[in-house]
Amino acid sequence: MCQLLGMNCNTPTDIVFSFEGFRLRGGLTDKHADGFGIGFFEQKGVRLFHDDKPSAHSPVADLIKAYQIKSENVIAHIRRATQGSVELANTHPFMREMWGEYWLFAHNGHLQDFFPEAGDFYRAVGSTDSERAFCFILERLRQRFASKPPAEELFAALAELVAHVRSHGIFNFMLSNGDMLFAHASTLLHYIVRQAPFGE
Repeated sequence: MCQLLGMNCNTPTDIVFSFEGFRLRGGLTDKHADGFGIGFFEQKGVRLFHDDKPSAHSPVADLIKAYQIKSENVIAHIRRATQGSVELANTHPFMREMWGEYWLFAHNGHLQDFFPEAGDFYRAVGSTDSERAFCFILERLRQRFASKPPAEELFAALAELVAHVRSHGIFNFMLSNGDMLFAHASTLLHYIVRQAPFGE
């Protein structure tokens, strides 16, 4: 399955140190060699980089290392394809607009028999279960809320939708609009909290 890396900070920070170890897992220290992507939120904008080549050997990943972009919210993904061919259209994170904001989504897992009806607003471009799940979630949220709801209502609605999707298999994901970073684990995920003075 794929692997995820996310960062949520209270001040713009670069992710170079963590990304450098992560990218090597894409074809060098691990077998996730079917492409990668990383998205950086910068205020209302997003810098989004994709490559269908292994991240360990990608010039795009070299650019990210050299650029040292600072962001408060980052989502990165290295792919080991289980559904959909190895091509740019199937690389994560996926991005869509909702309520006047960009949303990024990356998934680790495998959903079986998950083919929701095509939505009015959101449809998959590629052929992955992951993008179908992202479009399904956004479609249902947009149908339910004409404008962005308070965080508590959004979280409750998202939890309902996630419960439905995860009934189809493994559904670990990260979802962000640049202000909030939602992370869901249906299997074991890990997180690290770093706070000043950055002790052990």
